[in-house]
Amino acid sequence: MQTHSPKAHRSHLSPSAMIALGFLLIILIVALLLMLPVSSAAGAWTDPLSALFTATSAVCVTGLIVVDTATHWSLFGRIVLLLAIQIGGLGVMTVLGFASMLLGRRIGLRQRTLLQESIASMQIGGVVRLLRRAVIGTLLIEGLGALLLSLRFVPMLGAVRGIGYAVFHAVSAFCNAGFDLMGSISGPFTSLESFRADPLVNLTVMALILIGGLGFVVWDDLAEHRFHYRKLRLHTRVVLIMTALLTLVPAALFLLFERSGSMAGMGAVERILASLFSAVTPRTAGFDTIPTGDLSPAGSMLTLLLMLIGGNPGSTAGGAKTTTLLLVLLLTAAVLRRREDVNLMGRRMEQSAVRRACAIVTLYLSLCFISVLAICAMQPELPLRDVLLEVFSAINTVGMSTGVTRQLTAPSLLVLIALMYIGRLGSLTFVLLLAGSPHAAPVQYPTDKLLVG
Repeated sequence: MQTHSPKAHRSHLSPSAMIALGFLLIILIVALLLMLPVSSAAGAWTDPLSALFTATSAVCVTGLIVVDTATHWSLFGRIVLLLAIQIGGLGVMTVLGFASMLLGRRIGLRQRTLLQESIASMQIGGVVRLLRRAVIGTLLIEGLGALLLSLRFVPMLGAVRGIGYAVFHAVSAFCNAGFDLMGSISGPFTSLESFRADPLVNLTVMALILIGGLGFVVWDDLAEHRFHYRKLRLHTRVVLIMTALLTLVPAALFLLFERSGSMAGMGAVERILASLFSAVTPRTAGFDTIPTGDLSPAGSMLTLLLMLIGGNPGSTAGGAKTTTLLLVLLLTAAVLRRREDVNLMGRRMEQSAVRRACAIVTLYLSLCFISVLAICAMQPELPLRDVLLEVFSAINTVGMSTGVTRQLTAPSLLVLIALMYIGRLGSLTFVLLLAGSPHAAPVQYPTDKLLVG
């Protein structure tokens, strides 16, 4: 009788399963560290649920919180959160792979496969080079962002504290995490609202969010071809166009929807900055300069849509992803025009990618609907709009909230914890993990017709 050792069993885990276990392990370690008295400003133990929720939000780069980051956590606790955000933004396997490179260890085929899955590389060849560029590029961009933010925070808070705040917010913005330390400056849970009219803070944070949300594959392509548009991959060109459209068009809509609402009384520059920030941050960043609860119904619906769209594949951002929604829209257009193929920029899209895009959107919306239904059933006193924003914020790893997070009971918080974890892995990846290994169908069934529409 042949036996299998635990080591042999682990070696048969799929790359997706390894990544999922890696994220889960980091979440549990961070939660245990946050529970310790040394992690809280008061020197007291933090209850397990609050620690687990905060750890999940940090590692999954979400930004939803049940305690104010600046006032509840000590310096040690903030450092733990900063490291959790950095690891969560880059990806567990990415960080481990880069550490192996620094130690001079050879990266084998299996490790390269894990890195390809983690970074969302299109091919296994060149994945080590992509890893190096991703990590070094991340550190350089975060460093530049911290330098710019320190120009504002150092005169305000002093050298040491100002630099610390600059580094924390640069990493949080680039990783699309949404954690902030403004609770000790402008009051708990206020995010960047006190800097609404500050061009330096607004433009720096928005730039970090957008660059982090482009994706490492796009970075590599831009570096390789020196920004020559015609030489870029189709994916890179689509991402750049979608990023521009999803920034400028929603900003114009927010300017229109909120002119007599949440932006009433603002000056022209402040209103433009607030509109741009409101367009950028729902795509998984989580900061806000206008309280989410102050948005008009139209502004709230636009925010929900941007949350669902999210960032780009292989980036620090979450959501269903821009290319996913684009393929669904292109499929819809092809059906309406009675065309079999889905075409984009003179190229025919793979059917497997189109099917995957439809499955991802369906799963995201299904999980959102089920979770909203569950939370509303458990806490019927909560407004539906607040619950919708909370659920979409969790699964799309956004972090924006009307403040209802702190009113949720333990079962509702556990629902959000599960959604944040699923959102960081990707809904389709999570469901495929539960389904197990694919098996070929033993028989092929006869075709039949089903009326639709």
